[in-house]
Amino acid sequence: MATPAWLQFLGPVPTALRAQVTALLKMAAIDVLATRREAGGLGIAVLAQADDGVLDALRELVRDSSVLAIAVGAGQWDPAAMWRVLDAGAADLLLWSALPATADDVACRLQRWQTIRTLVDSDIVRKRVAGRGAAWQSLLRGVVEVARLTQSSVLITGETGTGKEQIAHLIHELDGRDEVGEFVVVDCTTLSSELSGSEFFGHERGAFTGAAGARDGAFALAHGGTLFLDEVGELSIALQAQLLRVVQERQYKRLGSNTWQRSDFRLICATHRDLDAAVANGSFRADLFYRIAAWRCTAPPLRERMEDILPLARFILAQLEPRAAPLEMDPAVKEYLLTREYPGNVRDLCQTVARLWQRHSGHGPLTVGDVPEDERPAAVVWRPHWPDRNFEAAVRHAVELNIGLKEIGQTATELATQAALDQEGGNLQRAAARLGVTDRALQIRRANQRATH
Repeated sequence: MATPAWLQFLGPVPTALRAQVTALLKMAAIDVLATRREAGGLGIAVLAQADDGVLDALRELVRDSSVLAIAVGAGQWDPAAMWRVLDAGAADLLLWSALPATADDVACRLQRWQTIRTLVDSDIVRKRVAGRGAAWQSLLRGVVEVARLTQSSVLITGETGTGKEQIAHLIHELDGRDEVGEFVVVDCTTLSSELSGSEFFGHERGAFTGAAGARDGAFALAHGGTLFLDEVGELSIALQAQLLRVVQERQYKRLGSNTWQRSDFRLICATHRDLDAAVANGSFRADLFYRIAAWRCTAPPLRERMEDILPLARFILAQLEPRAAPLEMDPAVKEYLLTREYPGNVRDLCQTVARLWQRHSGHGPLTVGDVPEDERPAAVVWRPHWPDRNFEAAVRHAVELNIGLKEIGQTATELATQAALDQEGGNLQRAAARLGVTDRALQIRRANQRATH
């Protein structure tokens, strides 16, 4: 079955070479499309050099797409230029100094990415997590890839309340094994020194005082499934050593038994602690760390994914009560949610939305009266502080990168236009009203942006 992908040539790629590349791609069962609309988010960008103009064009193309860059021609590509292509947003880069016999490498990558994108948009993912921001979507693609296409152990880090356990559940639900066992959770903060061995290994009858019968531990229960160690950074050094042996050999003995038993499981660990620092100061074993961190991801705090607050709020409402899912929110409620601080991250947002819903009545939108009295702004006339720390940090970062004032302003305008259109479902009139401009002015701005790119 052909894999659809749009194809764009950037910069001075000779006409004859363009035709040869296109023919190679078609021979590899790639359905080459001229536009992005029907390509399912997959694209190929062919370039002969990595100058500023080419990279700027690439940055525009990669929006909402997984793009494979192909460098053609006899020119030499140094590592710095290759990294610049990835920094511009390409997912991978192939060097074709001479045209290969086949484009199978291209087809393999596109098929893999198509599988990942399909899973990211699947009901399994939509029912478990929410978020449309670039940082969250990038994390989600990595989570989906490691879950479905590998059996790697995973270490999830991040602040309290950022959704680490939800990510662990999602990895288990997307597991690519034919038959997947249980999702077994061990909360490492609750393990006592007396019972921790039994919790992991299980025990035989009479193994210790009070062991009235045999009991399976977490290793046995997780066989064929997933073992999730929440707050793994709290494990004692002694337990770390015992866990390392099982992770390495996939064998264990129940307490009070001389019989080795086998357990095959995917290991997922989560912690809010800095395990790199813990390894450095000796409180966490380096050999165990490298075993559990074959693949790592960090769940971002909510302050770094502000664009996800309203989608998350709607997602939380749907979980609280299906009939709450389609409820709209008054502008003041949206502003309240967007400007409130969330020290507890997504968990804090969940509690906030739950309080709104508990105060709500009827089928109309959530209104300012649903906001608890103790959370309402003190001033009668109130505007959120803006620019906030996130915007200021982004501008400072751009200046540090020597980005010019004109480019900063132009990029801010483009991002604001796209954000308004996204929030208004593509409705140009409502997006223009949100931005405080006329429909005509917004149309002209969009046309100029397309002409520039």
